[in-house]
Amino acid sequence: MDVKTKDGRPLRELYTELADTYENTNRILTLGLDRVWRRRGARRAARGGGAVWLDVCAGTGEMAQALSRLAPAGTRIVALDFSLPMLSYARSKAMAALTSFVLGDVKKLPLADASVDLVTVSFATRNLHLSPDVLAATFREFRRVIKPGGRFMNLETSQPRLRIVRALFHAYADVVVRRVGHRLSGSKAGYAYLAGSMRTFYGARELSSILIEAGFSPVKATLLFFGAAAVHLAGNPCGTGG
Repeated sequence: MDVKTKDGRPLRELYTELADTYENTNRILTLGLDRVWRRRGARRAARGGGAVWLDVCAGTGEMAQALSRLAPAGTRIVALDFSLPMLSYARSKAMAALTSFVLGDVKKLPLADASVDLVTVSFATRNLHLSPDVLAATFREFRRVIKPGGRFMNLETSQPRLRIVRALFHAYADVVVRRVGHRLSGSKAGYAYLAGSMRTFYGARELSSILIEAGFSPVKATLLFFGAAAVHLAGNPCGTGG
């Protein structure tokens, strides 16, 4: 992963620092909405069934846990992240017995072509968008491992379309996420980075366009909380990221 914070720290180092406080801090900052949105995204992702579900940038395992509650009997869930402390935290959860944990990077997934039915990512795509081209390449890597007819679910913050709502959302990022997140977690750089990425990430329409460029079709976006977040569900018509 090539992303770095403004002070030059690798993103992997930042998330390692946040591992112990990340989940509880985000729960407080969003008043629990992040958990509600993950459950909604998981329900949409799970509808297509399948034998193998992959959650990338799995962090503390919240999406993997939500998926495990919806998975048909026999479904294998794989949680992948580049931070060992984050994965260690995830392994402490009840769903760990149903989940395989993999240390790896999304730029080069350690899985065979067309080997999974579903890929999910939640609140981590902002970390992957060094540029639209780089993000599209990452999405193509996801598509490489998805079987023909499989699907990709992306849950992420977005840019509200209404100007007043967007201004309030940006103020929330600056005041609440940046300052309160720092106080709760002890990491000034961590929540400064996260707040900044919330302000600069794509809107739902832009992200849909990048998914289509990467070869996904159809792509459907569902806006959450006046557009402050969005669920994208994208199909893989041909099973290759090439």
